[in-house]
Amino acid sequence: MRVSTVTIRHIKIFVQVYQMRNITRAAESLHMTQPAVTRAIHEMEDYYGVCLFERMSRRLSPTETANQLYAQALHIVDLFDAMDRELRNWDSFGILRVGASITLGNFLLPPLVSQFQKDHPNTTVQVTISNGGSLQRKLLDNQLDIALVEGWLDDVNLHTEEFHHDRMVLIVPPGHPLLSQKAVNLQDIQLYPLLLREEGSAGRRFLNEFFSAHGMVLHPTWESVSTQALVKAVTYGIGISLLPEQLVCQDIADGHVCTLKIEDANLTRQHYLVWHKNKYLNSSLRSFINLCRTK
Repeated sequence: MRVSTVTIRHIKIFVQVYQMRNITRAAESLHMTQPAVTRAIHEMEDYYGVCLFERMSRRLSPTETANQLYAQALHIVDLFDAMDRELRNWDSFGILRVGASITLGNFLLPPLVSQFQKDHPNTTVQVTISNGGSLQRKLLDNQLDIALVEGWLDDVNLHTEEFHHDRMVLIVPPGHPLLSQKAVNLQDIQLYPLLLREEGSAGRRFLNEFFSAHGMVLHPTWESVSTQALVKAVTYGIGISLLPEQLVCQDIADGHVCTLKIEDANLTRQHYLVWHKNKYLNSSLRSFINLCRTK
């Protein structure tokens, strides 16, 4: 029997099935029976006259129609839930989900969260610190409300605005041959083993794009998710590295590593506040955004 309309219940079921690619697991997460979930998907398909999932080898594969519907459905659900929270005065006792890339999570985010919690003592701040690629996926899947990232996240579904900046610096071990040169340029860097953050990190993306713009390709001998692992490797003379100044300033001050100016490179980069364009900005989230802007 054809339903007369599609409800928020149908849309919530669709989102769970899309994310899990499995009727049984979606039913378990929704505390529903498997036939009820299947029926809801069939009702949506019948109502709109489309196929949302293809069933092959006991696994669901979303169609292109489902892919297009998902982004809209996700934020319809988010908007409905936000409305529900507002009506229940949830904003005074809610949860703010904040993501940050490694550098910003280490230096910029702690004082921001501390100040925010003083101003909003009943709001719980859940923090995820990860690389830019992971933060982008979580924003698109509505697993984060906002993220603070180094470098641009290139997705038309995300709102991005500048709010801060820093710079990358070259670090070498004490006694390194580059320290005896009068000037260091980009070509000099490629003569030595390069130790860099992993692909997908904001810092690595920035360096890849910067060197590519100068007709050069980076081929690091070490890649790591840990900045401190790279700094330690530099101190042992394994190679040289390009890292955010804030993360290595203490090691430079302590004499563990040395830094050199690159004459033909300006490695200043922007930091951004990012949230989904369809995100409902409740008062807590707006307050956090304004706090970041003023800092």
